[in-house]
Amino acid sequence: MTDTISVMLDYHKLDLLAEEIEKAGELAAEMQKSVHRSFKSDGSVLTEADTTISRIIVNKIHELFPEAAVISEEEDAEDKRSAEWIFVLDPIDGTDVYSQGLPSFAVSLGLLNSRREPVGAYISAPRFGIGGGSLFVRMDPGKMPMMNGKEIMKPENKDEIHEITIGSKGPKEFDFSSFSGKIRVLGSTILHLLSPVLLSSIEAAVVQKCYVWDIAASHAVIKALGMDAEDTKGNRFVYTDDFIFGKEQLKDYLYAGTDEGRKELRRMLPPLGQNNL
Repeated sequence: MTDTISVMLDYHKLDLLAEEIEKAGELAAEMQKSVHRSFKSDGSVLTEADTTISRIIVNKIHELFPEAAVISEEEDAEDKRSAEWIFVLDPIDGTDVYSQGLPSFAVSLGLLNSRREPVGAYISAPRFGIGGGSLFVRMDPGKMPMMNGKEIMKPENKDEIHEITIGSKGPKEFDFSSFSGKIRVLGSTILHLLSPVLLSSIEAAVVQKCYVWDIAASHAVIKALGMDAEDTKGNRFVYTDDFIFGKEQLKDYLYAGTDEGRKELRRMLPPLGQNNL
């Protein structure tokens, strides 16, 4: 395998990009005080922070890594399928809660390599600091993930499921009759997917029908720490070009956690109308 990381992804440039994501989180927090809530044609929430931050970050990526592809929720997709690196941006993940003044939102930038594997993450959650302050997660390709400058340790004792994160439509979409644990709803898929490796009491996450920008960054982090995501049939999740460049919504649900944890989730928490596996 050719070490294209050293050829293209200059770590000094990644320092600059990471700084830009962290500043974008701070900007989002400042704009939240006076943000105006509007809606897209599909009914999803949009704010001026989404579009402002998208323009800032996309321009910075083009400046630093002009050969890379950039996929942003708020921009037309760049159909550069032969690019060695694909940056995936969600300028505000959790726009609905963000627009209501709640703290659990994030500016999220994921990085996929040419094999469509999630290998990098830059996540700024300025009002979601664990124990106070802000939260910034960084994982450069080939390195371990860091939280606020300190390496995130591989979590232990996450096979038995007692507490999960899930989207707000979970009660309408899943059969909870065999699940006796607790659920947490944060309003941000990125933070849902990160929670099993950041929060000691949460073992796993359930991701409802999502887009590539909802999961790419957090998926990179959990994979680096021994977890993964799979669909309701137990297939490991893989990124297709339609999902990335076509911006197609994932049609299935995802269970995220350890190998045993995902197996337990599929058994205990199947989609409504589906028999327990």
